[in-house]
Amino acid sequence: MSISDISSLFGFLGGLGMFLYGMNIMADGMQRTAGGKMKQFLGMLTNNRVMAVALGALITAIIQSSGATTVMVVGFVSAGVLNLAQAVGVIMGANIGTTITAWIVSMSQLGDAFEVMKPAFYAPLIIGIGALLMVFSKKQKRKQVGEIFVGLGLLFVGLDFMSGSISPYTDAPIFAKAFALLGGNPILGMLIGLAVTALLQSSSASVGILQTLAMNGIVTTNAAIYITLGQNIGSCVTALISSMGGSRTAKRAAAIHLCFNIIGSILFGVIGLVVFTVSPAIASSNINAVQISIFHTVFNLTNTVLLFPFANQLVKLSGIIVKEKPGEEEIEQTEEDVALKHLDERIFESPAFALETASLEVIHMGQITMGNLDRAIKALESGSWDDINEVYKTEKTINNMEKMLTEYLIKVDNLSLTEHQKLVVANLFYSVSDIERVGDHSDNLAELAQSMAEKNYRFSDTALSDLKSISDVVQAAFEHAVLARQYGNMDDVRKVSQLEDEVDNLEEELREKHIERLSSGKCTASAGIVFLDIISNLERISDHAYNLAGYVKDEM
Repeated sequence: MSISDISSLFGFLGGLGMFLYGMNIMADGMQRTAGGKMKQFLGMLTNNRVMAVALGALITAIIQSSGATTVMVVGFVSAGVLNLAQAVGVIMGANIGTTITAWIVSMSQLGDAFEVMKPAFYAPLIIGIGALLMVFSKKQKRKQVGEIFVGLGLLFVGLDFMSGSISPYTDAPIFAKAFALLGGNPILGMLIGLAVTALLQSSSASVGILQTLAMNGIVTTNAAIYITLGQNIGSCVTALISSMGGSRTAKRAAAIHLCFNIIGSILFGVIGLVVFTVSPAIASSNINAVQISIFHTVFNLTNTVLLFPFANQLVKLSGIIVKEKPGEEEIEQTEEDVALKHLDERIFESPAFALETASLEVIHMGQITMGNLDRAIKALESGSWDDINEVYKTEKTINNMEKMLTEYLIKVDNLSLTEHQKLVVANLFYSVSDIERVGDHSDNLAELAQSMAEKNYRFSDTALSDLKSISDVVQAAFEHAVLARQYGNMDDVRKVSQLEDEVDNLEEELREKHIERLSSGKCTASAGIVFLDIISNLERISDHAYNLAGYVKDEM
């Protein structure tokens, strides 16, 4: 091997590295730029399967990876955010969205009218602009745009490097023999495509490499078709790996993805075999990058159109492949089990979705705590032992959820996030702590109710009326605080502030009135101490509600 050959090898490997790294940082930058929209995408994933297909395509076009999208789908299905029927549409859409990268790669071969779009012409300029934005811009959004520019530029420079390294060897007999072998053996061609895609964990990257070879005129049409079909099957490997150790439903989602691509690949493989047998000239002719993009797009669009009406049958097929174990029954799940399912680390493929999932679980924790507060106040009024014991039981759930959410948020904080997303993570940390403290105060109220029940203390009608007046305001304040986090509504934030002021005034007023009752002998000293402890705990709860609303205001 000569120095020239070694130099070409280094050039190809360096180009491949730049191509893969460029694709990675471009996708990362696009994810973070579109982070705020991810919440809207998630909210639109309804039972409308056409919408699910469109969103699957859009999300994949943004994050530049069908593998990442399907891994997220597996995570969402496992978490119960999506059902299998909805997942089918997203998976179909993901296959369409992944064709965008192939078109980006083939832009340089779209003809003379697109001469200005050739990588060698504008990639250095794009990298220069992106670097300037990243280094000198103070605004986070512009820095992210700079990342996208640098990634796109490196992707094209990498392609140029790979193409330039291969071009001296385009006439080498080994290439002609290799692609003649792959073209003549559909199964071998598919296996090569599958293996390369599984190794790179990206069908976009493996298609890009195939297109680079095609740019140099060394790929035959039949070989390219079979390899591309294999690449589509290979794109399922990421989701299959992700589903291992997951729930049965998660495995079924991965199986749907695999079945969808295998069925399409077999269908197109048979059609291709017939066409190439009838027309050997087409089979042995060279194919270019644009033609590969066209086939890749036509394959995924046609496959989606053909199998779209059979989505329910795909779900049933996945049930046959991933069977329910004998004797396996649905076990009633605790709130902790539900939260643990939702906090699925597969969703880390998209930091924006991971953050939104964490936010939803903080809201869920708030709602559970709201119910426990209501139960504790009822226990004070009725002295019900059932309510008291239920408060104690739910308090353990709240404590467990705090631990799970804190651990999850630590991991989310280490993902690639924008400055605003970092702020949201920090505020969610504080929110979890505040909600847990509300749970503690509810537990305190239940203990006071237990003490009253055991010692047979009784409040006067006036004291009970006063307690109801302040507890109603406190409950309303906490409810609006949770709603503020759920909907990001400034009206709820302002309402919490008003109610918190009202609680402070009421607490002071009721304390003075109660001391007067004690002085006049209308209330016993023992019951009086309990009363003061109750209103003190209620006032603390309103303080935590005020904190929760303040975090939302800070983010807005």
